[in-house]
Amino acid sequence: MTEDTRRYLESHEWALLEGDVVTLGLSDFAVKHLSDLVFIQLPEVGDTVDAGETFGEIESVKAVSDLNAPVTGEVIEVNEAVVENLELISGDALGDGWLIKVRIADKSDYEGLLDKEEYSRLLDDEAEDDDDLDDIEDDS
Repeated sequence: MTEDTRRYLESHEWALLEGDVVTLGLSDFAVKHLSDLVFIQLPEVGDTVDAGETFGEIESVKAVSDLNAPVTGEVIEVNEAVVENLELISGDALGDGWLIKVRIADKSDYEGLLDKEEYSRLLDDEAEDDDDLDDIEDDS
């Protein structure tokens, strides 16, 4: 088994670099937060995505969320299976539920993303913020 070298955006997208191709998806945290997914819009093969910019959107019964590109590059593959069956994202966000593959323009984009430990700390901080919000609401 190889080490998981995924990188993350603060907006909860993940990226996995293999050669000059980056596979993009949503983190388990994002999928659980969105819950019941109903629609996804993804770019087409040949489109260009830009690091930090929106490349699509995902809709749940709760909200519509932008999908943000962690890297700049050309879309070389779209996971049509997730468009047809959103349960793939819910059931295996880090595997079969990947969204697109991008031929990366500059590998430094990837290196600038959060590593697994940094992302875990971000999630811990967000959980603490949620707890603080719960405390405020309980006091009202």
